Amino acid sequence: METKWFWSKIQDEFRGGKINLEKTQKLLEKLDIQCNAIHVKHIFKDNDRLKQGRITIEEFRAIYRTIAHREEIIEIFNAYSENRKILLESNLVQFLTQEQYTVEMTKTIAIEIIQKYEPIEEVRTAHQMSFEGFTRYMDSPECQLFKHECKGVYQDMTHPLNDYFISSSHNTYLISDQLVGPSDIWGYVSALVKGCRCLEIDCWDGAQNEPVVYHGYTLTSKLLFKTVIQAIHKYAFMTSDYPVVLSLENHCSPSQQEVMADNLQTTFGESLLADTLDDFPDKLPSPEALKFKVLVKNKKIGTLKETRERKGLDKHEDSQDKDTEAKRAIGVTLFKKKKTRKLKIALALSDLVIYTKAEKFRNFQHSRLYQQFNENNSIGETQARKLSKLKVQEFIFHTRKFITRIYPRAIRADSSNFNPQEFWNIGCQMVALNFQTPGLPMDLQNGKFLDNGGSGYILKPQFLRDAKSNFNPNKVMRDSNPITLTIRLISGIQLPLNNASSNKADTSVIIEVFGVPNDQAKQQTRVIKKNAFSPRWNETFTFIIHVPELALIRFVVENQGLIAGNEFLGQYTIPLLCMNKGYRRVPLFSRMGESLEPASLFVYVWYVK
Repeated sequence: METKWFWSKIQDEFRGGKINLEKTQKLLEKLDIQCNAIHVKHIFKDNDRLKQGRITIEEFRAIYRTIAHREEIIEIFNAYSENRKILLESNLVQFLTQEQYTVEMTKTIAIEIIQKYEPIEEVRTAHQMSFEGFTRYMDSPECQLFKHECKGVYQDMTHPLNDYFISSSHNTYLISDQLVGPSDIWGYVSALVKGCRCLEIDCWDGAQNEPVVYHGYTLTSKLLFKTVIQAIHKYAFMTSDYPVVLSLENHCSPSQQEVMADNLQTTFGESLLADTLDDFPDKLPSPEALKFKVLVKNKKIGTLKETRERKGLDKHEDSQDKDTEAKRAIGVTLFKKKKTRKLKIALALSDLVIYTKAEKFRNFQHSRLYQQFNENNSIGETQARKLSKLKVQEFIFHTRKFITRIYPRAIRADSSNFNPQEFWNIGCQMVALNFQTPGLPMDLQNGKFLDNGGSGYILKPQFLRDAKSNFNPNKVMRDSNPITLTIRLISGIQLPLNNASSNKADTSVIIEVFGVPNDQAKQQTRVIKKNAFSPRWNETFTFIIHVPELALIRFVVENQGLIAGNEFLGQYTIPLLCMNKGYRRVPLFSRMGESLEPASLFVYVWYVK
């Protein structure tokens, strides 16, 4: 039956005799088989017996079987098929229940899968599944490692803002280094498309009273503030409906700050949060209450109450009552390297700062006594790391109440990043990374914020929100409920190639756990020589994870090199609690975060609490 179906699908293409590589690729696509062009090219070459760049119908069949009929999938199919040819509806139900941990399994689900993936009409009509249907199902998004429930917003979005991890970027305007690299609108667009919700804007006085955005005192190029704001307006809510925070690094004179305030109001209009919400006069609102809103994070003059009383007054210098310079721009003292300088803040801009007032962090005791609910701190990574080692409980107590932003230290001129995990472990909401710099920290960032529909807001675990909790990431909690995670790494599927001249890489996989210090772990497979197309490992790894709520699992595929060291081929990072059980496909991403489909790993996952 399968053979008959297969010939009927392809014979027309061979009416004129043999077909070339391009037609081979098109025909594989027509048969719904995902292929990497480089791999197909090598397999085509291996099967082209006469080496004329054209193949017969029989040679095409051999290519098809090499790509579509993977041994490990045949073994699973045969284990559930009574005759090794067909899966009855009851066999499929059994497979989905026992292997894929499908809860509340019904016949309807099995029938839907058959209807969707079985390509042979007679088999489909009989409510059965051939191997062709089974392999298409196993390669489908339904069998991916990432849980379907986590693909949408499923968490409670009505907690105050300080109860969430918020996807945040640093120097968002840069697309390479911090000294001479270009500033580019693309920095903002790509961060927003990735679900980033807190953008940094460095503002300086520009010519013709037009504020500019760039990395001050460096040779990075400049952007007009209003151009940046317009780009943010266009892309702000494309990926997520939840609020965007504009973190202003403000170096402008009062007159150019007024221009900024005007730009913000004209561009964002109603979206700009310029007043407290009626339900939240004295506490932080929730992401839900702030949907489609833009918040300004900057220094602020006076209290929210005073801001409200000024509402409706013209705060510009040329207003009817001719506000004095002193009233219009009040000095805020900034302490910088033992030098004291006054930065005057324009009232017009100050009054746009509502729930995200930037307040210098002094110490935890000062915050406990004096910090207001709408005041946020930005702490450099070095100081934050020191505090997290010396005063971890106080730090967690602080992040339960106040939004805390961590940013990379200034000496990272190459825009490198720190590991964000250590600061998520203590509840820091805004761990700001250089989104333009690929590598492990950005892999963790992208992996963590896959959760909750990629909305850029993730509800912190209970123990990082609850005032009664005495959670300490450096100690195992007595009442912890560890998870035993087991991953059988079965095989690789069309692994990415950095060298198009050969598909014979020496491949291995590393599985890493990132979380609290006690959960950090790393295990590695053996190397499979000269096979990037279909390496088989069949190795099992077990991890004990004490704080699953904070754990991320990262898969890294490498090509073993003797001289230059191991070469990165692809990776995938996922929150542990977003992992499906059973036979699953792990998609792979490049260093830059681009999908490498159909390259993936094939694993079997199970875990017990």
